[in-house]
Amino acid sequence: MHPLALIPWLDPETIINAAGPWALVVVCFIIFAETGLLVGFLLPGDTLLIMAGLLSNPVTHAPNGVFGVNVWIVGLLIGLAAFLGGEVGYLIGRKGGPAVFERKESGLFSRSNVERTNAFFERYGGVTVILARFVPIVRTFAPVAAGVGKMAWHKYSLYNLIGAVIWGFGLTVIGYLVSLIPGVGEFVAEYIDVILLIAVAGTIVFIVWHYFAEKRKVKREMAAGPDGTTDAAEAQELVLEPEAFDDPAEERGDAPRL
Repeated sequence: MHPLALIPWLDPETIINAAGPWALVVVCFIIFAETGLLVGFLLPGDTLLIMAGLLSNPVTHAPNGVFGVNVWIVGLLIGLAAFLGGEVGYLIGRKGGPAVFERKESGLFSRSNVERTNAFFERYGGVTVILARFVPIVRTFAPVAAGVGKMAWHKYSLYNLIGAVIWGFGLTVIGYLVSLIPGVGEFVAEYIDVILLIAVAGTIVFIVWHYFAEKRKVKREMAAGPDGTTDAAEAQELVLEPEAFDDPAEERGDAPRL
């Protein structure tokens, strides 16, 4: 018996049984927010996906893991959340236009983050929507940048779907496969309460650390000259030209346009 079982509401078994489905909702919301909300870059998406896969091993908590459903459903729901987040981010950019970038520099917004995302589009074209899934910060701003620049919706959505499946579903399943390595699942099951505590505390620490790191970066940039506010004219400069969404193969004429 776990020592905390003497206090029912602190027993990990009790907590997991009560929170399992809700925990999956929280994970899906975090993944959604990473690309659907401009503040999502503060969230630890990659780590969370691997952790979700690990916790889907039946050994950790019979019969279907911590979330109460098998890993394929967990992966599909997370992939769906990633896709919807990308679509919402695109719509925010499309409807908001350049005004989305008109804001004061802070720990939640930095012009340099948008410029970094634009650089990816200028180098890789529309495929950036897929690649961005694996690059923190860029995956948050890529949907918005694509929307503001009016990237063709059908092309964006196709790449968004591919990226969501590879990243959201793929990393979750990879985490699950790691848990099948002899001894790993048993270790997770033995220390499930500690792992969950570390996961929650680690997420909070990551968000706080990343926020203040961004604030320090913004202060350094402001000290170097910028006034700290992106006005309408500067926001317009951040809008990508249509050519930025062409893929390298398209530019060479080696592939048909989507």
